[in-house]
Amino acid sequence: MEKNLFSLEGKIALVTGASYGIGFAMAKAYAKAGAAVCFNDITQEKVDMGVAAYKEEGIEAHGYVCNVTDEKAVNEMVAQIEKEVGIIDILVNNAGIIKRVPMCEMSAEEFRQVIDVDLNAPFIVSKAVIPSMIKKGHGKIINICSMMSELGRETVSAYAAAKGGLKMLTKNIASEYGEFNIQCNGIGPGYIATPQTAPLREVQADGSKHPFDQFIIAKTPAARWGEAEDLSGPAVFLASDASNFVNGHILYVDGGILAYIGKQPK
Repeated sequence: MEKNLFSLEGKIALVTGASYGIGFAMAKAYAKAGAAVCFNDITQEKVDMGVAAYKEEGIEAHGYVCNVTDEKAVNEMVAQIEKEVGIIDILVNNAGIIKRVPMCEMSAEEFRQVIDVDLNAPFIVSKAVIPSMIKKGHGKIINICSMMSELGRETVSAYAAAKGGLKMLTKNIASEYGEFNIQCNGIGPGYIATPQTAPLREVQADGSKHPFDQFIIAKTPAARWGEAEDLSGPAVFLASDASNFVNGHILYVDGGILAYIGKQPK
């Protein structure tokens, strides 16, 4: 029987911050492809909610309380996963935050917090899983980048700096550990319809679309917001044997925004 290149049977995936949102959608896709799913969140309450959400989908996920910016806590979580579930084959650095504050109004402390979660944490978690991946002879690391890895926008200086750095961390992990059959790639989601972005898509009192909703649809050749499930196929591809010679690549799942200059004003 011919091998299914996209199968994740027997693999163990850790998706950080995946109790809801795009991390949850990707982890769900991994489970459907045959992987055992592990995830973390910062409180027991969020982990319990995540475990319950996976259970509703028929998935027995392994949840852990861990702050991914805490190197000691991350090392302990990875050791616990290795003991309870097995060596991690697939790591998705999904946990992240954004603070929309004009640069000159943002404190250095706020800037550092975004860098810590969105850039330092992927470094910490990757560093924790790579040694066992080397021993096992393979591994997949997927960093959740952003269109802000390529573009700037008002109020997101810290986020853009972190996601730009994450793009280069991705390329560097690929460069440094590719010889050990470890592939490190990124996914750059476009604007995704999630509970967090719901206020930006609310119909206004006069029946018109929210200005930001209009802006995004006008900038997107697909003329719609993405759904969390739109990330499932790319996430499975980059976690599977189908991508064994893809390394240091950022796959933008953005409906074509980065390819498009935008409509000419009428």
